[in-house]
Amino acid sequence: MASHRRPKKPSKARVGVLTAAAATAVALSSGTSQADPAQSKDQVKAQIQTLNHEAEIATEEFNGFQEKTEQLQAEVERVQERIVQEQADYIALQSQMGAFVSAQYRSAGLAPSLQLMLSENPDDYLNKVSALDQMNAQQAEALKQLQEKKRILDQERAEASQKLGQLDQTRKDLTAKKAEIEQKLQKAQALLNTLTQAEREALLAAEHAAEEKAAAEASAKPSPSTSPSSSKTTTKPSATSTTTTPAANVPVSGRAGAAVAAAAAQIGKPYVYGATGPSSFDCSGLTGYAWKQAGVSLPRTSQGQAGAGRSVSVSQIQPGDLVIYYSGMSHVGIYAGNGQIIHAPSTGSTVRYAPLNSMPVVKVVRVS
Repeated sequence: MASHRRPKKPSKARVGVLTAAAATAVALSSGTSQADPAQSKDQVKAQIQTLNHEAEIATEEFNGFQEKTEQLQAEVERVQERIVQEQADYIALQSQMGAFVSAQYRSAGLAPSLQLMLSENPDDYLNKVSALDQMNAQQAEALKQLQEKKRILDQERAEASQKLGQLDQTRKDLTAKKAEIEQKLQKAQALLNTLTQAEREALLAAEHAAEEKAAAEASAKPSPSTSPSSSKTTTKPSATSTTTTPAANVPVSGRAGAAVAAAAAQIGKPYVYGATGPSSFDCSGLTGYAWKQAGVSLPRTSQGQAGAGRSVSVSQIQPGDLVIYYSGMSHVGIYAGNGQIIHAPSTGSTVRYAPLNSMPVVKVVRVS
């Protein structure tokens, strides 16, 4: 008869190995590995650029909510001022109505026919009756005015309530959009921190090189894509020149000249989302500030500025024109002449010159 041998109990070390292997298998099968493979520097740079662009899109949405908040706040204040006035008028009409009622009560007594029979002077009585009829007509008119004033007051209060609700929602949207921007910027900064100082400088140089390459490729296309003045440019600006020196001494006067000069005076100042100057700017904040110095008020966002003037073709571009970029119109710069714009690029950068065609142009707007 064959004997049955009991299996050996695995050692504690063996159990530990098996448990670790099982855990690894579960992690791999679930697709949630604890650590992603190391990313290349190019991948890190691409992610930083993507996050910065997404943050800029969110920034323009943030600016829109901020502008709407200010508009709604002003509207609410105007409606509340009207309510105060309507309330005062309503109270005055109520007092007037009360005076009519009291006068009518004091004149109540004998029937009009008996008063006429007993009156020593019928003519005087008839005059009083005529005055009373006039008073009744005034009373009816006052009642009508009181009812109309009450209707207007209720309407104003309903409008104020609606606008206050919109204002509350817009403030919530503003807070949420701010959190979204800061989250993207934190991710971009975390990725940037993985690079050395030399790699960061190389990233900045690569951005400038990409701008110039994109401009050169766009200029090489058969269709006209730059201004007549830009076609005369014989040398391309270096990476340094896009941040420190003007692209060219292009003569321009009037309000457009004042706007370009104001933008050029901001070269080197930092990009900060939601900023409108004078110490820092975002893209639409810079263009809005520049044109404000020329006496022209522009909408707050790049999308709003895209509709702030007459659209012209890129081949007709002139200094001072607004250049709108990307399909979502999420970026804007001001044309400085000689194929260059002045713009506030993104977080971590400063106001600088860049080639007109360094980004996809979707619209050129003539402000003045």
